[in-house]
Amino acid sequence: MSTFTAPKARPIGPVTKGSPEQIAYMQCIEQDFTLSTEKLEEIKNHFKSEMVKGLDNEGQTLAMIPSYVEGRLTGEEKGHYLALDLGGTNLRVVLVTLEGNGKFKTVSTKARVSEELKTGRMRDLCDYIADCIDTFLAQQNLDNVTEELPLGFTFSFPVLQSKINRGVLLQWTKGFSCSGAVGKDPVLLLQDALLRKHVPVKVTALVNDTVGTLLSNAYQKPATLAGLILGTGSNGAYIENMSKIGKWKDGKTTSDEMIINMEFGAFDNERTVLPLTRFDNKLDRKSINPHKQIFEKLISGMYLGDIVRNVVTDMMDRNLLFNDTQQHTEIISAHYAFETAFMSSIEADGTVDLGVTREVLDTNLNLVNVKDEELRIIKRLVELVGTRAARLAAMSIAAIVEHTQVEEQGVDIGIDGSLYEFYPSFEERMYEALEVLLPQFKDVRRSIRLGLARDGSGVGAALTACVADRMMRQHKSL
Repeated sequence: MSTFTAPKARPIGPVTKGSPEQIAYMQCIEQDFTLSTEKLEEIKNHFKSEMVKGLDNEGQTLAMIPSYVEGRLTGEEKGHYLALDLGGTNLRVVLVTLEGNGKFKTVSTKARVSEELKTGRMRDLCDYIADCIDTFLAQQNLDNVTEELPLGFTFSFPVLQSKINRGVLLQWTKGFSCSGAVGKDPVLLLQDALLRKHVPVKVTALVNDTVGTLLSNAYQKPATLAGLILGTGSNGAYIENMSKIGKWKDGKTTSDEMIINMEFGAFDNERTVLPLTRFDNKLDRKSINPHKQIFEKLISGMYLGDIVRNVVTDMMDRNLLFNDTQQHTEIISAHYAFETAFMSSIEADGTVDLGVTREVLDTNLNLVNVKDEELRIIKRLVELVGTRAARLAAMSIAAIVEHTQVEEQGVDIGIDGSLYEFYPSFEERMYEALEVLLPQFKDVRRSIRLGLARDGSGVGAALTACVADRMMRQHKSL
Protein backbone atom coordinates (compact mmCIF):
# COMPACT_ATOMS: atom_id res chain seq x y z
CA MET A 1 0.00 0.00 0.00
CA SER A 2 1.21 3.52 -0.73
CA THR A 3 2.95 5.50 2.00
CA PHE A 4 2.13 9.02 0.81
CA THR A 5 -1.07 10.92 0.24
CA ALA A 6 -1.52 12.66 -3.09
CA PRO A 7 -4.31 15.20 -3.54
CA LYS A 8 -7.68 13.86 -4.69
CA ALA A 9 -9.24 14.67 -8.05
CA ARG A 10 -12.83 15.92 -8.04
CA PRO A 11 -14.33 14.32 -11.16
CA ILE A 12 -16.99 16.17 -13.13
CA GLY A 13 -17.96 13.47 -15.65
CA PRO A 14 -19.18 13.82 -19.26
CA VAL A 15 -20.42 17.21 -20.44
CA THR A 16 -24.24 17.39 -20.67
CA LYS A 17 -24.75 21.17 -20.75
CA GLY A 18 -23.85 23.60 -23.51
CA SER A 19 -24.82 24.04 -27.16
CA PRO A 20 -25.71 20.92 -29.20
CA GLU A 21 -22.46 21.44 -31.15
CA GLN A 22 -20.38 21.55 -27.95
CA ILE A 23 -22.05 18.41 -26.58
CA ALA A 24 -21.58 16.53 -29.87
CA TYR A 25 -17.90 17.56 -30.04
CA MET A 26 -17.29 16.46 -26.45
CA GLN A 27 -18.93 13.07 -27.12
CA CYS A 28 -16.31 12.48 -29.85
CA ILE A 29 -13.53 13.58 -27.47
CA GLU A 30 -14.81 11.12 -24.83
CA GLN A 31 -14.41 8.30 -27.34
CA ASP A 32 -10.97 9.49 -28.50
CA PHE A 33 -9.45 9.66 -25.01
CA THR A 34 -11.18 6.80 -23.17
CA LEU A 35 -9.22 3.53 -23.11
CA SER A 36 -11.37 0.41 -22.87
CA THR A 37 -10.13 -2.61 -20.93
CA GLU A 38 -9.82 -4.49 -24.25
CA LYS A 39 -7.61 -1.76 -25.74
CA LEU A 40 -5.43 -1.62 -22.61
CA GLU A 41 -5.03 -5.43 -22.79
CA GLU A 42 -3.98 -5.18 -26.43
CA ILE A 43 -1.40 -2.47 -25.62
CA LYS A 44 -0.08 -4.50 -22.64
CA ASN A 45 0.40 -7.63 -24.77
CA HIS A 46 2.25 -5.64 -27.43
CA PHE A 47 4.42 -4.05 -24.72
CA LYS A 48 5.35 -7.53 -23.41
CA SER A 49 6.31 -8.76 -26.88
CA GLU A 50 8.44 -5.61 -27.41
CA MET A 51 10.20 -6.30 -24.09
CA VAL A 52 11.23 -9.76 -25.33
CA LYS A 53 12.44 -8.35 -28.67
CA GLY A 54 14.54 -5.74 -26.85
CA LEU A 55 16.05 -8.35 -24.51
CA ASP A 56 17.04 -10.56 -27.46
CA ASN A 57 18.27 -8.00 -29.99
CA GLU A 58 20.05 -4.64 -30.14
CA GLY A 59 18.44 -1.66 -31.83
CA GLN A 60 14.83 -2.38 -30.87
CA THR A 61 12.16 0.24 -30.07
CA LEU A 62 12.20 -0.84 -26.42
CA ALA A 63 15.97 -0.69 -26.00
CA MET A 64 16.04 -2.86 -22.81
CA ILE A 65 19.57 -1.77 -21.89
CA PRO A 66 21.52 -3.96 -19.43
CA SER A 67 22.58 -1.66 -16.57
CA TYR A 68 25.47 -3.89 -15.40
CA VAL A 69 23.95 -3.58 -11.91
CA GLU A 70 23.91 -7.22 -10.77
CA GLY A 71 21.94 -8.78 -7.91
CA ARG A 72 19.66 -7.20 -5.31
CA LEU A 73 19.91 -5.13 -2.16
CA THR A 74 19.06 -6.76 1.17
CA GLY A 75 18.58 -3.58 3.19
CA GLU A 76 21.40 -4.68 5.52
CA GLU A 77 24.23 -2.98 3.62
CA LYS A 78 26.30 -0.50 5.69
CA GLY A 79 28.91 2.18 5.06
CA HIS A 80 29.57 5.59 3.50
CA TYR A 81 28.78 6.02 -0.21
CA LEU A 82 28.86 9.14 -2.38
CA ALA A 83 26.66 10.22 -5.24
CA LEU A 84 27.32 12.88 -7.84
CA ASP A 85 24.41 14.22 -9.88
CA LEU A 86 25.28 16.24 -12.99
CA GLY A 87 22.47 16.95 -15.39
CA GLY A 88 21.66 20.63 -15.57
CA THR A 89 22.36 23.97 -13.96
CA ASN A 90 23.35 22.48 -10.62
CA LEU A 91 25.85 19.88 -9.55
CA ARG A 92 24.89 17.93 -6.44
CA VAL A 93 27.16 15.88 -4.17
CA VAL A 94 25.42 13.54 -1.72
CA LEU A 95 26.87 11.49 1.14
CA VAL A 96 24.66 8.52 2.00
CA THR A 97 25.42 6.63 5.21
CA LEU A 98 23.79 3.20 5.13
CA GLU A 99 22.96 1.98 8.63
CA GLY A 100 21.37 -1.42 7.84
CA ASN A 101 17.79 -2.44 8.53
CA GLY A 102 16.68 -0.26 5.57
CA LYS A 103 17.80 2.93 7.34
CA PHE A 104 20.10 5.60 5.93
CA LYS A 105 21.11 9.23 6.46
CA THR A 106 21.95 11.74 3.77
CA VAL A 107 23.72 15.06 3.65
CA SER A 108 24.29 16.96 0.43
CA THR A 109 25.58 20.13 -1.15
CA LYS A 110 24.79 21.93 -4.40
CA ALA A 111 27.07 23.97 -6.62
CA ARG A 112 26.20 25.98 -9.70
CA VAL A 113 27.66 25.01 -13.07
CA SER A 114 28.44 28.24 -14.93
CA GLU A 115 27.91 28.77 -18.66
CA GLU A 116 31.70 28.94 -19.05
CA LEU A 117 32.07 25.46 -17.54
CA LYS A 118 29.19 24.06 -19.61
CA THR A 119 30.76 25.25 -22.86
CA GLY A 120 34.50 25.13 -22.04
CA ARG A 121 36.94 22.21 -21.78
CA MET A 122 35.82 18.94 -20.19
CA ARG A 123 39.04 18.98 -18.16
CA ASP A 124 38.02 22.26 -16.52
CA LEU A 125 34.55 20.92 -15.69
CA CYS A 126 36.04 17.76 -14.14
CA ASP A 127 38.54 19.80 -12.11
CA TYR A 128 35.67 21.94 -10.81
CA ILE A 129 33.67 18.81 -9.86
CA ALA A 130 36.72 17.31 -8.10
CA ASP A 131 37.18 20.55 -6.12
CA CYS A 132 33.49 20.50 -5.10
CA ILE A 133 33.77 16.89 -3.90
CA ASP A 134 37.01 17.68 -2.03
CA THR A 135 35.44 20.66 -0.23
CA PHE A 136 32.36 18.59 0.68
CA LEU A 137 34.48 15.74 2.10
CA ALA A 138 36.44 18.22 4.22
CA GLN A 139 33.17 19.61 5.60
CA GLN A 140 32.10 16.04 6.52
CA ASN A 141 35.54 15.20 8.04
CA LEU A 142 36.09 12.50 5.42
CA ASP A 143 39.07 14.01 3.60
CA ASN A 144 41.62 11.76 5.34
CA VAL A 145 39.93 8.35 5.01
CA THR A 146 42.25 5.35 4.61
CA GLU A 147 40.16 3.69 1.89
CA GLU A 148 38.74 5.41 -1.18
CA LEU A 149 35.02 6.20 -0.92
CA PRO A 150 32.89 4.61 -3.67
CA LEU A 151 30.95 7.14 -5.77
CA GLY A 152 27.95 6.66 -8.06
CA PHE A 153 27.91 9.17 -10.92
CA THR A 154 24.46 10.13 -12.27
CA PHE A 155 25.47 11.54 -15.62
CA SER A 156 22.17 12.53 -17.27
CA PHE A 157 23.36 12.60 -20.87
CA PRO A 158 23.21 9.96 -23.64
CA VAL A 159 25.85 7.36 -22.78
CA LEU A 160 26.63 3.97 -24.29
CA GLN A 161 27.47 1.92 -21.19
CA SER A 162 29.87 -1.03 -21.41
CA LYS A 163 30.39 -1.87 -17.69
CA ILE A 164 28.92 -0.67 -14.41
CA ASN A 165 31.62 2.03 -14.30
CA ARG A 166 32.41 2.49 -17.99
CA GLY A 167 30.64 4.26 -20.82
CA VAL A 168 31.08 6.60 -23.77
CA LEU A 169 29.36 9.98 -24.11
CA LEU A 170 27.40 9.91 -27.38
CA GLN A 171 26.40 13.60 -27.42
CA TRP A 172 25.81 16.55 -25.14
CA THR A 173 22.28 17.82 -24.38
CA LYS A 174 20.73 20.38 -21.96
CA GLY A 175 22.98 23.26 -22.99
CA PHE A 176 26.33 21.49 -22.38
CA SER A 177 28.95 21.43 -25.13
CA CYS A 178 32.29 20.78 -23.37
CA SER A 179 35.12 19.99 -25.74
CA GLY A 180 37.11 16.78 -25.33
CA ALA A 181 34.20 14.72 -23.99
CA VAL A 182 32.11 13.25 -26.83
CA GLY A 183 33.36 9.76 -27.64
CA LYS A 184 35.20 9.59 -24.30
CA ASP A 185 34.40 7.92 -20.98
CA PRO A 186 33.09 10.49 -18.44
CA VAL A 187 34.08 8.17 -15.56
CA LEU A 188 37.74 8.09 -16.62
CA LEU A 189 37.80 11.86 -17.21
CA LEU A 190 36.40 12.53 -13.73
CA GLN A 191 38.61 9.89 -12.07
CA ASP A 192 41.65 11.51 -13.67
CA ALA A 193 40.73 14.88 -12.08
CA LEU A 194 40.17 13.22 -8.67
CA LEU A 195 43.61 11.57 -8.87
CA ARG A 196 45.32 14.81 -9.91
CA LYS A 197 43.80 16.57 -6.91
CA HIS A 198 44.38 13.66 -4.47
CA VAL A 199 40.68 13.32 -3.61
CA PRO A 200 40.13 9.89 -1.92
CA VAL A 201 37.19 8.84 -4.11
CA LYS A 202 36.74 6.03 -6.63
CA VAL A 203 33.99 6.33 -9.26
CA THR A 204 32.55 2.82 -9.08
CA ALA A 205 29.28 3.30 -11.01
CA LEU A 206 27.82 5.26 -13.89
CA VAL A 207 24.14 5.58 -13.00
CA ASN A 208 20.85 5.95 -14.87
CA ASP A 209 18.31 7.76 -12.66
CA THR A 210 15.61 5.12 -13.29
CA VAL A 211 17.93 2.37 -12.06
CA GLY A 212 18.71 4.61 -9.09
CA THR A 213 14.98 4.96 -8.36
CA LEU A 214 14.62 1.18 -8.23
CA LEU A 215 17.55 0.87 -5.81
CA SER A 216 16.48 3.75 -3.56
CA ASN A 217 13.16 1.90 -3.10
CA ALA A 218 14.82 -1.52 -2.74
CA TYR A 219 17.03 -0.60 0.24
CA GLN A 220 13.92 -0.05 2.35
CA LYS A 221 11.76 -2.62 0.51
CA PRO A 222 13.87 -5.61 -0.64
CA ALA A 223 10.87 -7.05 -2.57
CA THR A 224 11.19 -4.18 -5.09
CA LEU A 225 10.90 -5.38 -8.69
CA ALA A 226 10.82 -2.12 -10.65
CA GLY A 227 11.48 1.61 -10.55
CA LEU A 228 9.64 4.16 -12.67
CA ILE A 229 10.05 7.85 -13.37
CA LEU A 230 6.69 9.53 -13.93
CA GLY A 231 7.49 13.23 -14.01
CA THR A 232 8.52 15.67 -16.72
CA GLY A 233 9.67 12.59 -18.65
CA SER A 234 9.06 8.87 -18.19
CA ASN A 235 11.07 5.67 -18.03
CA GLY A 236 11.20 2.34 -16.24
CA ALA A 237 13.72 -0.21 -14.97
CA TYR A 238 13.18 -3.66 -13.49
CA ILE A 239 15.09 -6.75 -12.31
CA GLU A 240 15.50 -9.43 -14.97
CA ASN A 241 16.88 -12.99 -14.93
CA MET A 242 20.15 -13.23 -16.87
CA SER A 243 18.74 -16.28 -18.70
CA LYS A 244 16.15 -14.02 -20.38
CA ILE A 245 18.69 -11.45 -21.67
CA GLY A 246 19.37 -13.12 -25.01
CA LYS A 247 21.64 -10.33 -26.30
CA TRP A 248 24.03 -10.48 -23.28
CA LYS A 249 27.57 -11.13 -24.60
CA ASP A 250 29.70 -9.94 -21.68
CA GLY A 251 30.35 -13.25 -19.96
CA LYS A 252 29.78 -14.51 -16.45
CA THR A 253 28.12 -12.23 -13.88
CA THR A 254 28.26 -12.21 -10.06
CA SER A 255 24.48 -12.82 -9.88
CA ASP A 256 21.78 -14.47 -11.98
CA GLU A 257 19.82 -11.17 -12.01
CA MET A 258 20.46 -7.75 -13.51
CA ILE A 259 18.57 -4.45 -13.62
CA ILE A 260 17.34 -3.55 -17.12
CA ASN A 261 16.89 0.10 -18.12
CA MET A 262 13.91 -0.19 -20.45
CA GLU A 263 13.91 3.29 -22.05
CA PHE A 264 10.19 2.74 -22.47
CA GLY A 265 9.41 6.31 -23.54
CA ALA A 266 10.03 5.11 -27.11
CA PHE A 267 7.46 2.29 -26.89
CA ASP A 268 5.37 2.03 -30.08
CA ASN A 269 7.25 4.70 -32.03
CA GLU A 270 6.00 2.65 -35.01
CA ARG A 271 2.42 3.63 -34.01
CA THR A 272 1.21 0.04 -34.12
CA VAL A 273 -1.07 -0.08 -31.09
CA LEU A 274 -1.30 3.21 -29.16
CA PRO A 275 -4.61 5.00 -29.86
CA LEU A 276 -3.12 8.33 -30.95
CA THR A 277 -5.58 11.16 -31.50
CA ARG A 278 -5.08 14.04 -33.93
CA PHE A 279 -4.18 16.16 -30.90
CA ASP A 280 -1.35 13.77 -29.95
CA ASN A 281 -0.15 13.78 -33.55
CA LYS A 282 -0.07 17.58 -33.60
CA LEU A 283 1.93 17.67 -30.37
CA ASP A 284 4.38 15.14 -31.82
CA ARG A 285 4.76 17.07 -35.10
CA LYS A 286 5.50 20.34 -33.29
CA SER A 287 7.88 18.80 -30.72
CA ILE A 288 11.68 19.02 -30.86
CA ASN A 289 11.82 15.24 -31.51
CA PRO A 290 9.03 14.29 -33.95
CA HIS A 291 8.24 10.55 -34.27
CA LYS A 292 10.31 9.77 -31.17
CA GLN A 293 9.34 9.02 -27.55
CA ILE A 294 5.68 8.55 -28.56
CA PHE A 295 4.69 6.75 -25.34
CA GLU A 296 6.44 9.36 -23.20
CA LYS A 297 4.40 12.06 -24.94
CA LEU A 298 1.15 10.44 -23.73
CA ILE A 299 2.11 10.00 -20.07
CA SER A 300 4.59 12.73 -19.10
CA GLY A 301 4.24 16.05 -17.33
CA MET A 302 6.09 17.90 -20.07
CA TYR A 303 3.38 17.13 -22.62
CA LEU A 304 -0.05 16.57 -20.99
CA GLY A 305 -0.95 20.24 -20.73
CA ASP A 306 -0.19 20.77 -24.40
CA ILE A 307 -2.48 17.91 -25.43
CA VAL A 308 -5.30 19.70 -23.56
CA ARG A 309 -4.27 22.98 -25.20
CA ASN A 310 -4.47 21.37 -28.65
CA VAL A 311 -8.08 20.31 -28.00
CA VAL A 312 -8.98 23.74 -26.60
CA THR A 313 -7.50 25.60 -29.60
CA ASP A 314 -9.29 23.21 -32.00
CA MET A 315 -12.57 24.04 -30.26
CA MET A 316 -11.72 27.74 -30.51
CA ASP A 317 -11.10 27.35 -34.26
CA ARG A 318 -14.58 25.82 -34.57
CA ASN A 319 -16.14 28.65 -32.51
CA LEU A 320 -17.05 26.20 -29.76
CA LEU A 321 -15.04 27.92 -26.99
CA PHE A 322 -14.17 31.49 -26.04
CA ASN A 323 -15.74 33.00 -29.15
CA ASP A 324 -16.76 35.99 -27.08
CA THR A 325 -15.22 39.11 -28.65
CA GLN A 326 -13.80 40.16 -25.24
CA GLN A 327 -11.50 37.15 -25.01
CA HIS A 328 -7.71 37.48 -25.34
CA THR A 329 -6.53 34.16 -26.68
CA GLU A 330 -2.95 34.90 -27.75
CA ILE A 331 -1.44 33.26 -24.64
CA ILE A 332 -3.20 29.91 -25.07
CA SER A 333 -2.16 29.89 -28.74
CA ALA A 334 1.51 29.47 -27.70
CA HIS A 335 3.04 26.00 -27.40
CA TYR A 336 3.27 24.64 -23.84
CA ALA A 337 1.31 27.66 -22.50
CA PHE A 338 -1.20 25.35 -20.80
CA GLU A 339 1.01 23.75 -18.16
CA THR A 340 0.42 20.36 -16.58
CA ALA A 341 0.51 22.16 -13.21
CA PHE A 342 -2.70 23.96 -14.31
CA MET A 343 -4.25 20.53 -14.91
CA SER A 344 -3.45 19.53 -11.32
CA SER A 345 -5.23 22.61 -9.94
CA ILE A 346 -8.24 22.06 -12.21
CA GLU A 347 -8.49 18.34 -11.35
CA ALA A 348 -8.51 19.15 -7.61
CA ASP A 349 -11.22 21.82 -8.03
CA GLY A 350 -14.26 20.68 -6.05
CA THR A 351 -15.98 24.06 -5.84
CA VAL A 352 -19.60 24.19 -6.95
CA ASP A 353 -18.96 27.11 -9.33
CA LEU A 354 -15.53 25.78 -10.47
CA GLY A 355 -13.98 28.95 -9.05
CA VAL A 356 -10.47 27.44 -8.97
CA THR A 357 -10.69 26.50 -12.67
CA ARG A 358 -11.91 30.02 -13.46
CA GLU A 359 -8.97 31.52 -11.55
CA VAL A 360 -6.42 29.28 -13.32
CA LEU A 361 -7.71 30.41 -16.73
CA ASP A 362 -7.90 34.06 -15.70
CA THR A 363 -4.55 34.36 -13.89
CA ASN A 364 -2.37 32.27 -16.21
CA LEU A 365 -4.01 32.52 -19.61
CA ASN A 366 -5.81 35.89 -19.47
CA LEU A 367 -9.13 34.16 -20.22
CA VAL A 368 -11.82 36.22 -18.48
CA ASN A 369 -15.62 36.02 -18.33
CA VAL A 370 -15.51 32.31 -19.14
CA LYS A 371 -19.01 30.81 -19.21
CA ASP A 372 -19.96 28.08 -16.72
CA GLU A 373 -20.41 25.45 -19.42
CA GLU A 374 -16.98 26.33 -20.84
CA LEU A 375 -15.42 25.76 -17.40
CA ARG A 376 -17.05 22.31 -17.29
CA ILE A 377 -15.70 21.50 -20.76
CA ILE A 378 -12.15 22.50 -19.75
CA LYS A 379 -12.34 20.47 -16.55
CA ARG A 380 -13.59 17.41 -18.42
CA LEU A 381 -10.84 17.70 -21.07
CA VAL A 382 -8.22 17.81 -18.30
CA GLU A 383 -9.82 14.78 -16.62
CA LEU A 384 -9.77 12.71 -19.82
CA VAL A 385 -6.14 13.47 -20.67
CA GLY A 386 -4.95 12.94 -17.07
CA THR A 387 -6.85 9.66 -16.69
CA ARG A 388 -5.52 8.27 -19.97
CA ALA A 389 -1.95 9.02 -18.86
CA ALA A 390 -2.40 7.20 -15.54
CA ARG A 391 -3.97 4.15 -17.22
CA LEU A 392 -1.16 3.90 -19.78
CA ALA A 393 1.48 4.25 -17.04
CA ALA A 394 -0.24 1.41 -15.16
CA MET A 395 -0.21 -0.70 -18.33
CA SER A 396 3.61 -0.63 -18.36
CA ILE A 397 3.67 -1.94 -14.77
CA ALA A 398 1.16 -4.67 -15.59
CA ALA A 399 3.36 -5.76 -18.52
CA ILE A 400 6.48 -5.94 -16.29
CA VAL A 401 4.53 -7.89 -13.63
CA GLU A 402 3.27 -10.46 -16.14
CA HIS A 403 6.60 -10.74 -17.95
CA THR A 404 8.41 -11.51 -14.67
CA GLN A 405 5.62 -13.85 -13.50
CA VAL A 406 5.00 -12.20 -10.15
CA GLU A 407 3.15 -14.41 -7.66
CA GLU A 408 0.41 -13.58 -5.15
CA GLN A 409 2.73 -12.40 -2.35
CA GLY A 410 3.61 -9.61 -4.74
CA VAL A 411 6.26 -6.96 -5.25
CA ASP A 412 7.04 -3.33 -4.53
CA ILE A 413 7.28 -0.76 -7.32
CA GLY A 414 9.19 2.46 -6.59
CA ILE A 415 8.02 5.55 -8.48
CA ASP A 416 9.66 8.97 -8.57
CA GLY A 417 8.43 12.09 -10.32
CA SER A 418 6.13 15.07 -9.92
CA LEU A 419 3.24 13.55 -11.88
CA TYR A 420 2.98 10.54 -9.58
CA GLU A 421 3.61 12.55 -6.43
CA PHE A 422 1.47 15.64 -7.04
CA TYR A 423 -1.10 15.04 -9.79
CA PRO A 424 -4.50 14.46 -8.15
CA SER A 425 -5.61 10.81 -8.04
CA PHE A 426 -2.86 9.71 -10.48
CA GLU A 427 -1.95 6.73 -8.29
CA GLU A 428 -5.63 5.89 -7.67
CA ARG A 429 -6.30 5.79 -11.42
CA MET A 430 -3.24 3.59 -11.91
CA TYR A 431 -4.61 1.12 -9.37
CA GLU A 432 -8.01 1.13 -11.10
CA ALA A 433 -6.27 0.16 -14.35
CA LEU A 434 -4.12 -2.49 -12.61
CA GLU A 435 -7.26 -4.08 -11.17
CA VAL A 436 -8.66 -4.74 -14.66
CA LEU A 437 -5.30 -5.60 -16.25
CA LEU A 438 -4.20 -8.06 -13.53
CA PRO A 439 -7.35 -10.00 -12.56
CA GLN A 440 -5.16 -12.94 -11.50
CA PHE A 441 -4.41 -11.13 -8.21
CA LYS A 442 -7.09 -11.34 -5.51
CA ASP A 443 -6.08 -7.91 -4.15
CA VAL A 444 -3.95 -5.90 -6.57
CA ARG A 445 -3.20 -3.20 -3.99
CA ARG A 446 -1.64 -5.77 -1.67
CA SER A 447 0.25 -7.63 -4.38
CA ILE A 448 1.46 -4.70 -6.53
CA ARG A 449 2.56 -2.14 -3.96
CA LEU A 450 3.19 1.23 -5.57
CA GLY A 451 5.15 3.72 -3.49
CA LEU A 452 7.02 6.99 -3.74
CA ALA A 453 10.78 6.50 -4.17
CA ARG A 454 12.52 9.84 -3.92
CA ASP A 455 15.95 10.81 -5.19
CA GLY A 456 17.07 8.07 -7.54
CA SER A 457 19.87 10.33 -8.78
CA GLY A 458 21.18 10.86 -5.21
CA VAL A 459 20.38 8.03 -2.79
CA GLY A 460 19.90 5.63 -5.72
CA ALA A 461 23.26 6.53 -7.23
CA ALA A 462 25.02 5.99 -3.88
CA LEU A 463 23.32 2.59 -3.58
CA THR A 464 24.47 1.76 -7.12
CA ALA A 465 28.01 2.56 -5.95
CA CYS A 466 27.40 0.18 -3.05
CA VAL A 467 26.30 -2.64 -5.42
CA ALA A 468 29.27 -1.91 -7.70
CA ASP A 469 31.65 -2.09 -4.73
CA ARG A 470 30.18 -5.46 -3.74
CA MET A 471 30.46 -6.75 -7.31
CA MET A 472 34.10 -5.68 -7.51
CA ARG A 473 34.95 -7.52 -4.28
CA GLN A 474 33.10 -10.64 -5.50
CA HIS A 475 34.96 -10.57 -8.82
CA LYS A 476 38.27 -10.41 -6.95
CA SER A 477 37.34 -13.45 -4.87
CA LEU A 478 36.25 -15.53 -7.90
